[in-house]
Amino acid sequence: MAKKSIAKVGASKLKGGASGFMDFIKEQNVVGLAVGLVLGTAAGGLVNSLINNIIMPPLGFLLGSAEGLKGLTANLGTTPSGEVALLSYGTFINDLINFLVLALVIYLVVKALKLDIKK
Repeated sequence: MAKKSIAKVGASKLKGGASGFMDFIKEQNVVGLAVGLVLGTAAGGLVNSLINNIIMPPLGFLLGSAEGLKGLTANLGTTPSGEVALLSYGTFINDLINFLVLALVIYLVVKALKLDIKK
C-alpha cells in the first residue's frame, strides 16, 4: 500500500478549497453584490452632494442661516467654564433629510429594476 505524501494531500485539499470558494462566489452572486456596493456608495455620495450643495443652502437661507441648515443652532446658555453651549439642531435636520432622500432613491432604484419581486 503506497502512502501519500503530506505535501500532496495538503495540495489536493487546497485545490478543493479554492474550487469550493469559486463555487460559493458563483452561486451566491458575490460579484453582483460587490458591484452593487460600489455603485451604492457612489450614488450615496452623489445624493449627499445634491442635498448639501443644492437643497440645503436655499432652505437654510429661507430659515435665516447663511450656512444652510447646518448653521441653525439654539443658544442654551453659558457653561460654568464660560463657553457657549449650542444645540445644533440644523445638523440633525440636515442628516435626517439626507437619510430620507437616500432611502427614497434606493426605493426608486429597487422598484425601477424590479428587484422587489420575489422569484
